[in-house]
Amino acid sequence: MHDPGHESPDAEELRRQFESMIAGLQPNELPTLLNQLSAAAADRFMRPPSVRHRKEPLAETVVFRIRVDLDEARPPIWRRLDVRSDVSLGDLHRIIQAAFGWLDYHLYRFALGGSPFDRRSELFLCPFDAQEGEEVGTPVAEVRLDETLHGQGDVLRYVYDYGDSWELTLQVESVHEASKDTPWARCVGGRRAAPPEDCGGITDAESLAEVVDDPAHFDIDEVNAALSDPILSLVDAGIDGRLGVLLCRIQPFDESGALTASAGRLASSSTMATGEQLEADLNPYLWFLRRARDEGFTLTSAGYLKPADVVAASKVLPTMKYFFGAKNREVQSAPVLHFRESMLRMGLLRKYKGRLLPTRAGANLADDPQALADHLADRLLNQKMDQFSEDASLLMLFFAAASEPGDEMPLETIGALLTAYRWQGPGGRPIQKYDLYDLDNGIYEFFGAVSPPERGLRGVTLSSTAIEIARRAIRHR
Repeated sequence: MHDPGHESPDAEELRRQFESMIAGLQPNELPTLLNQLSAAAADRFMRPPSVRHRKEPLAETVVFRIRVDLDEARPPIWRRLDVRSDVSLGDLHRIIQAAFGWLDYHLYRFALGGSPFDRRSELFLCPFDAQEGEEVGTPVAEVRLDETLHGQGDVLRYVYDYGDSWELTLQVESVHEASKDTPWARCVGGRRAAPPEDCGGITDAESLAEVVDDPAHFDIDEVNAALSDPILSLVDAGIDGRLGVLLCRIQPFDESGALTASAGRLASSSTMATGEQLEADLNPYLWFLRRARDEGFTLTSAGYLKPADVVAASKVLPTMKYFFGAKNREVQSAPVLHFRESMLRMGLLRKYKGRLLPTRAGANLADDPQALADHLADRLLNQKMDQFSEDASLLMLFFAAASEPGDEMPLETIGALLTAYRWQGPGGRPIQKYDLYDLDNGIYEFFGAVSPPERGLRGVTLSSTAIEIARRAIRHR
């Protein structure tokens, strides 16, 4: 309790400072002082606290039995989940989405120490909130579940969709041993249907009856089928977080089932490209790197390769095999020009005083196909690009990774999925496969360089090297 008749030393010091500040002030100066004090008070009030609720991760992986309740639901709407302690909070978000039948359309966050909108809570932010930087918190991908929960009774808060504001309370009921074969999550109980997306935040049975066929419906087998979906299994296996989010968001629009089928194939795939095969298929990259290292390329005054070098490059670049023309001017040999530019974007080549030279990384990779494959896998997605290019590139790499040598890249399917999800071409038309030829990160040039070309057509028949590097790329975080 606070006794207003007794001032603490801090209060006395504040009063002394205030009296010193106002001493000798003219009346017309008081508004300025009050504004300054108001701003300082507001800053102090809004400043996030330094309280840390996050725990150290457990030494051994366990299974938390967690009851997840939708707050304010009458009658209660809840799920009982067994969840591995080593999943990330990003994974836990996807588990909750599957358990409640939501579609991951909206923003979300987790909180320790209070509600997700309490300034005294420690926040764990979804990728968008973390990137925007308007809130202070840790990205969900960087936090394990056992850094928030340890034992029976521990509580974690979650909110999904800041408009409808579905707030949920997660509480540990018990802790069990885990084995290496323990799935990331399993539903062991629950009651009642969850409210559907964008229904306005309703949680009472009478209102839900207007938007749900049977508010009392709960099918544990449906929930576990969703939790064992091959796409969620890939997320659990450690694919690139951006791809995991994209696949979960696009899946509801995939009427053909292509995403689920490819995810199933990818989950059971294994490494296939040998060192000898990598050397052969990466020859266009190795040729440019070795030539740039040993002799360098002297560029024309306009910044293009010289005709002799264009002729030589055309002989090693698969996409030039069916290219019509003289193949001796780079400005008229688009595949050579685009591939050379993609090597600059990949950090393999650089321009210096009218010459094309290898970067330090490029020089080191010129005789190491395995390391070059890793470098390409890392750089294909980790460069500046617009959101459409990122989404398209993620899908191209996903479908390539799930393929077998000789399969054709399903560009029409990728275009249809991108259209169904959110994207349009000029004039509002659907995305076509030719929209994927000129993405701003050079991914099409990569596939064309390491895969045999279709006869006279712009397309990709995937080589084992293209598949291998795609698999490495989607597992780079």
